Amino acid sequence: MAHPKIGNMAPAFTLKNQNGEKVSLKDFRDKANVLLYFYPKALTPGCTTQACALRDIPAELKARDCVVLGVSPDPEAKLQRFIDKHELNFDLLSDEDHAIADKYGVWGMKKFMGKEFMGLIRTSFIIGKDGRLKVILDKFKTKTHHEDVLAALDELAKA
Repeated sequence: MAHPKIGNMAPAFTLKNQNGEKVSLKDFRDKANVLLYFYPKALTPGCTTQACALRDIPAELKARDCVVLGVSPDPEAKLQRFIDKHELNFDLLSDEDHAIADKYGVWGMKKFMGKEFMGLIRTSFIIGKDGRLKVILDKFKTKTHHEDVLAALDELAKA
C-alpha cells in the first residue's frame, strides 16, 4: 500500500484512546499540528525508546504547536499499561483492525528473525493545522525519531 500524498488532506480517523475515549483527527483542525506516529507494539524495546523520547520533549513540541498521537494495533488496556509504566504524556490510539494503518499505507509485509508476516511498519506523519499531510518520516532510528520530528517541524515553520 502507498502512503497518502503530501499536500493532500490526511485520511480522517476516529479511534479510541487508552481510556476508551474517541479521538478524531478533526478535533485538532485549526488548533494544532499533529504528529501521528504508527508503532508496532506497546511495551517493546524500540517502541518504548521512541515513546519515551517524545514524552521527554513536551516544551519543544508545544513551542511548535504540535500534539502527539501514537497508533498501534494494541487493545486499549495495553495502551493504558504502556502509559502508566512509562508516564507517557500523550494519547495512544488503538487500531486493532489496522483500518487506519491501511489508510496511511503502513500495514504490510515485514521480516523479523527470518520470518515474514503482516504487521505495522513504523512510520510518522506530520499533519498541519489545515488537515493536510505535510511530512512523512519512514526512515529513522527510534532513538533519534524525536529529533527528526523537531527538525521537520522547524522546516515546516520556515516554509
